[in-house]
Amino acid sequence: MSHSSSALVIPDSLLAKEATGILREYSTELLFNHSIRVYLFAAEQGRQRKLRFDPELLYVAAVFHDLGLVRKFSSENERFEVDGANAARQFLTAHHLPDEQIQTVWEAIALHTTPGITQYMRPEVALLHSGVALDVLGKGFDQFPSETREQIVARYPRIHFKEGMVQALFRGFAHKPGTTYGTVNAGVCERFISGYKSPNACDLIEASPFPDS
Repeated sequence: MSHSSSALVIPDSLLAKEATGILREYSTELLFNHSIRVYLFAAEQGRQRKLRFDPELLYVAAVFHDLGLVRKFSSENERFEVDGANAARQFLTAHHLPDEQIQTVWEAIALHTTPGITQYMRPEVALLHSGVALDVLGKGFDQFPSETREQIVARYPRIHFKEGMVQALFRGFAHKPGTTYGTVNAGVCERFISGYKSPNACDLIEASPFPDS
């Protein structure tokens, strides 16, 4: 098998197949293709950087990372990232994975939209974030082998992806815009909810009940 074709292989364990089934059942085509691309990008980044990572854990993290945007998994008051992380935890607990592995997947999903932190964490956490950043923002586009990237996108196409992804994000948390405070998604709410402004840290500090001495 050539390296370029190995870049298109997704884990085929029973656990991975069940995860894929959940994604296919509850997700949209846009989010399905995005999630698989994120895994393939992340796994290739891991190989390039010679990181030792668990492909199955990274795959489950990629599969569940946006399921919190989907009504079935969406809570009333948690960040969508946490909803996806909690769904993955439930799935992996039912499969009796060790707590440490479950926690790694939980952290990877919960932090996948948080810049500046994940690169110092476990490889699966770091790679999920970098795979998402590549697929959604194009971060690292020029460092990624173009032939492999083109193969991945041909297999899992980006049909109207830019507009569709923004809409999927907004639909996923329009009912709870306050949960986006402190994340990159606050900007999505400000763009689409007329008059919405995310809380400002200066105002929150000013409103603290402590008197200055």
